[in-house]
Amino acid sequence: MSKPDYQATNLPLWDFLTILASEGVDFLLSGEEDKVPLSSFDYEKTTICLFFSANWCRPCQSFTPKLVQLYNMLRTMGKELEIVFISLDHDEDGFNAHFETMPWLTVPFDVNLHKKLRERFHVVRIPSLVPLNLDGQSVEEDLIGLIEDFGEDAFPFTKKRREELKAIDDSMRQGGKIDQLLAHPGRDYVVASDGGKALVSKLIGKTVGLYFGAHWCPPCRAFTAQLVEAYNQLLSSRGDCFEVVLVSSDRDQKEFDVNISSMPWLALPFEDRTRQDLCRIFNIKAIPALVLIGPDGKPISTNGKKIITLYGAKAFPFTQSSIEEIEESLRKEGDSLPRQIQDIKHQHVLKLDMAKAYVCNYCERQGKFWAFSCDACDYDLHPTCVEEAS
Repeated sequence: MSKPDYQATNLPLWDFLTILASEGVDFLLSGEEDKVPLSSFDYEKTTICLFFSANWCRPCQSFTPKLVQLYNMLRTMGKELEIVFISLDHDEDGFNAHFETMPWLTVPFDVNLHKKLRERFHVVRIPSLVPLNLDGQSVEEDLIGLIEDFGEDAFPFTKKRREELKAIDDSMRQGGKIDQLLAHPGRDYVVASDGGKALVSKLIGKTVGLYFGAHWCPPCRAFTAQLVEAYNQLLSSRGDCFEVVLVSSDRDQKEFDVNISSMPWLALPFEDRTRQDLCRIFNIKAIPALVLIGPDGKPISTNGKKIITLYGAKAFPFTQSSIEEIEESLRKEGDSLPRQIQDIKHQHVLKLDMAKAYVCNYCERQGKFWAFSCDACDYDLHPTCVEEAS
């Protein structure tokens, strides 16, 4: 999904220490209010990041728990990482309320000192995470975005690491292995609405639709109905050659459970990070979205929603050639129909029209593609329901 563009300019660690020294500050504070001397850090081995944030800032409130989780995980893994909180709160109460949620260190609360640090590091938006480095490595500027995209894999937050991660994403997207996209060493299954599990390996060799959606999203609910219709038609006519896997953007487990309960297909577990990974890998910026993966494990289309909306199950196996065949057939059908008719059931002339979807006013069944429509009023007629006046 899209996120704010938080950025800050990276400057050497020396600048940070110089500013603190100019204010007579030679220590940081821990959560227990212990003073931690600046001289106690191993600056050559430790990655140090300045975290500019504030208690009044909603994006800060949203991002801080993610950063806490990443920090704890990396420390557990033995990574040499330290974060230093730089408060942009207006008063000490706000500073204290925000800092008590953090497991790392902080610069003592001083509005003037914090202002100097913000200006020195050109912080224009918060939250902002600024890595300090002495070894001359090129560090990633948008650290917030990097962490939200890749989590702990983003460490040590360098541009080289981002390039490595992007290369991995490209390989995953084009690699032709559905099991690598949907499973990982800790999970080899997807889930069904009844709570059952299906091995991801059973999807190999099938056409798979990755459905990015959420129950709270009205357009998703509308598209789900269309996808269910196409899915059931294919299941009835072609067996289990096509499967759909929900990649949920629901807000919590309860909402996810309600969402999947209306679906006849499978889903990634709600608690699994693979959901976010797939959004990033396929550059999903809005929902609903449907990515179609062929039997060879390679993407057929990232615009499956349009294909299903326009053509439904007829488009299977959703390749470019199958779409071209449908469009050619529709052209021939249209060429065989009159441009306009006078039907005995309607007082106005009806003109031939191409419609994505409509309901025939005579038989009251849904139609697609060709219709005879009235320019004067909201009236549509299936070509098969026409009774021309003699």
